[in-house]
Amino acid sequence: MQKWVRNMKDLLHYTFFKWIILTIVGLASFLLLFSHVSPDTYNTRLFSVADETIRSPKTIVDERLSEAERERAAAEVEPVYQYRPEITENRTSLISSIYEFAKDFNQVPGEGEPSVDQPVSDDMLQNLKDALSEDVSENVTESIDDQTFRQLLAATDQGLDEAKNITIDQVERVMQEPFKQEEALGKKNQAADYIAQFSLNDSLLTASMNLARFAVVENNIYDPEQTEARIAQAVEAVEPVQILEGQVIVQKGYLIDRDVYRQLDALGLTTNETSPEPFIGLAIFSLLIMLIIHFHFSSWKISEETKGLYLVLVSIILILSMSLMKAAELIRELEILQVGYIFPAAMAPMLLKSMINTRVALIVTMIQALCASIIFNDMMTGAVNVEVSLYFLFSGLAGILFLSDSKRRTHLLRAGLFVSAANLLFLFSLTLIESGQLSAIDYTLFAVFAIISGILSSILTIGLLPLFESGFGILSTMKLVELSNPNHPLLKKILTEAPGTYHHSVMVANLAEAGCEAIGANGLLARVGCYYHDIGKTKRPHYFIENQMSGHNPHDHLDPQTSRDIIISHAKEGADMLRKYKLPNEFVDIAEQHHGTTLLKYFYYKAKEKGLDPSEEDYRYPGPRPVTKETAVISVADSVEAAVRSMKDPTPEKIKNLVESIIQDRLQDGQFNDCDITIKQLETLKKVFCETLNGIFHSRIEYPDFKKEERKKEA
Repeated sequence: MQKWVRNMKDLLHYTFFKWIILTIVGLASFLLLFSHVSPDTYNTRLFSVADETIRSPKTIVDERLSEAERERAAAEVEPVYQYRPEITENRTSLISSIYEFAKDFNQVPGEGEPSVDQPVSDDMLQNLKDALSEDVSENVTESIDDQTFRQLLAATDQGLDEAKNITIDQVERVMQEPFKQEEALGKKNQAADYIAQFSLNDSLLTASMNLARFAVVENNIYDPEQTEARIAQAVEAVEPVQILEGQVIVQKGYLIDRDVYRQLDALGLTTNETSPEPFIGLAIFSLLIMLIIHFHFSSWKISEETKGLYLVLVSIILILSMSLMKAAELIRELEILQVGYIFPAAMAPMLLKSMINTRVALIVTMIQALCASIIFNDMMTGAVNVEVSLYFLFSGLAGILFLSDSKRRTHLLRAGLFVSAANLLFLFSLTLIESGQLSAIDYTLFAVFAIISGILSSILTIGLLPLFESGFGILSTMKLVELSNPNHPLLKKILTEAPGTYHHSVMVANLAEAGCEAIGANGLLARVGCYYHDIGKTKRPHYFIENQMSGHNPHDHLDPQTSRDIIISHAKEGADMLRKYKLPNEFVDIAEQHHGTTLLKYFYYKAKEKGLDPSEEDYRYPGPRPVTKETAVISVADSVEAAVRSMKDPTPEKIKNLVESIIQDRLQDGQFNDCDITIKQLETLKKVFCETLNGIFHSRIEYPDFKKEERKKEA
């Protein structure tokens, strides 16, 4: 796979290659999610029997039932009436005016009884009616009959005054409480009955009773504005009637009546015509997945070759995860409640964290959770399952969190057990929050699904990790830890055949790891790479000073050119051995680059002393120069450790000067020109190397020879 990616990148520019891979991811997500957004349609007919149970694929408002509820709420609002006490005052004032006008036009002024022999003339009646029509706000002549006016005109002033007071009192008595229009007739008769109890002459009593009936009107008046306001408030308070997502519209075998058919039609389930909106939405969703991955890789400051490799790896794992979701979703045919919880949601995050980093694992966790909400939608196309999405998100985060120490394969299994526990707690908490009424069997299934999900995640991660590491040449933390095992054939070879070189490699590894961690590089890669960086010395171990235990140096008997070739060849020979044993390319690069193109000064100047006039280029390592921070740090650590070890009496000041001179020499020689290490990071390296070397080569206390002292005493 690594070779294929490299070949594709050689043929295509990185940008074009990236968009090809992203397009494949987008198309794969679209195709895998297609069936879950495509709305179901049914050839239903009115008054036919349903062939299957039909559920609502979405939540919509039932406009017809909602309108019926609004009409019902409006009809239940009671009309608003307002009591108006001023009506009583107005009506009594009107009655008082009628009596006063009658006094002005009556035919028997003064006291006494009217004469029944002399009827009221038509002129008098007309004059009274004209006056009442002209001087009062209400034309009472249309509501009061002429006989009543004649009876008033026939009464004396004293009788009119008495009748007026009685009539006004009784009208006020009746109208002191509010009443509506439908109660007015009863109130009119009530007022007349009250007046009938007084001692007035018959004609004046009859007239007063008629005037009382006229005066009494409704004083609790209908208020249309307040009524409309209350109706509007009641209508607004009505919640729309909804057809909820997942709601059963009609059960299998039941009749599709008008109401059911109307609901199916509102949901778009009565024809085979498919709306394009869900597919447009899915296309946008797939595009968003592509853009999320694109923006992450665009801001990632690594080489384009590594970006391309990681992009293909992320894409394969994401598509694999969605495919497994699709396979798990097919188990829904068994009608097991929330079978999606069995899916190993922590697998992809754990794989990516082990091989790449936490940030990529988090991004894929979120994308995976979003896709799960569509795939595990409880057989309701177009719906989303928020519960499963939260579960997948939580499970993935738990996998990332519990895999914080991923240096051994056993840590993956331990992380899977922790994920199972986290899944179990999350599911139960979610169920309790929703106050779900589940049976003991349902809770047992949830527990089994949660535990299987975590364990399956770790098992799949353990199984797939070597496959991806081998196929993509990924050097994960666990792989590095495995390669650091002294039982590896090459490490055993260097330990037995060149023990001095092995000790030197371990010392360099300590320095390089401390330096890399101080500048933000991969310390573990530097440490394990150091174990193998001088493996080429096992070809001729005794030609390197750290393995010359007897003090005999073979180079004393060789010419400078031969010695040069032997020393320089160990870098290339080491790289070839690492390739033969199929070790990671990073180790091969460290073996080839840890000397860069530095000058082999000792033999160069030895050749000069012999008068050979050597070329400086002939005594330089072939390189290439370090291209990564880790290799640059190792190259400095290798020289520093060898130089300090050769010092007779290392002191902190001497070590500091030596470290500074070596780093300055490498910098001036251009050995760091091909890597992105900075001057500031080199200053940090100086400080870290000095502290580490001072700890290794510290001064020791010279203890006295106690046996020698005892012998002196005995003598």
